[in-house]
Amino acid sequence: MTEEVVTQVREMIQHGKLRPGDRLPPERELAKQLGISRASLRPGLHFLAAIGVLTSRHGSGTYIASGPPALDSAPLNMLAALHGFTTEKMFEARRLVEVAVAGLAAERATDDQLRIMAEEVTETYAALNNPQEYLVHDFGFHRAVAAASGNPILATFMEMVADILYQRRCKTIGRSRDLKESVEMHRKIYRAIRARNADAARAAMNEHLILAERALASEEVSENVLDGSDNKPTHSVTENPLSETPQRS
Repeated sequence: MTEEVVTQVREMIQHGKLRPGDRLPPERELAKQLGISRASLRPGLHFLAAIGVLTSRHGSGTYIASGPPALDSAPLNMLAALHGFTTEKMFEARRLVEVAVAGLAAERATDDQLRIMAEEVTETYAALNNPQEYLVHDFGFHRAVAAASGNPILATFMEMVADILYQRRCKTIGRSRDLKESVEMHRKIYRAIRARNADAARAAMNEHLILAERALASEEVSENVLDGSDNKPTHSVTENPLSETPQRS
C-alpha cells in the first residue's frame, strides 16, 4: 500500500492538485480520496516524510515541503555502520559536492540568499565562546550556500553527508583549538560568492573543508588522550541505527 500512496500523491503533485506549502487534508478525508484505509495511508505518509516530500507541523497538520528536500540521513548512517565508512571518505565525498556547490552559489545566489549567508557568518562570530551554538550556525552557513547553488539535488546530497559529520563533531567540538580560523574561512567563502567569483569560492571551500577535517581529527585525538586510551581513532562512522548519535567503533 505504501507504493500506492506514493504513486497517487506524486500524481497529485504532477497535476498541480498539490503544491509546495499546501496542507494535506485530514487522514480520514485523504484516505477516502485515495480509496484506501487510514491504516494503509499512514505508512505511505511516513515514507513521504522520510524522503522529504512531506513535513509535519505540530498542532497544524502535514504539508507538502516548500523548500529543497531534506532527506533523513539515517539510511546513510546505516550504510556507514554496515560498511565502515571512514571520516576521510566522508570528507572526500563532502568536498566533491560542496566545492561544486560553492561555485554554483557564486553564479546563482540571490540577494536574500546572500543575506542569509551573511547572517550565519555573523552568528558564528558571536558564538565563538559557545562551541555547540557555533556548530549550529556553522552547519547553517553550509546549508545556506547549498541552497544558493540552485540545485536541490546537490543540496540534498550535501546535507545528508554533512549531517553525519555534524553529529560526530557535536561530541568533540568542545575540544576545538581555534574556531576563529573556521569562521574566517566562512567569511572568505561568503565574500567570494558575493563577488560572483566562482573559482575563488571553490578554492576557499576546498581549503575550508580540508581544515575542518584536520580539526575533527585533532579533537578526536584529544578525546582519546583525555579518555586515557592509547589506541588511535579509526575514524569510522558507525552509528547505532536506533540512535541519533553516531557511536565510535
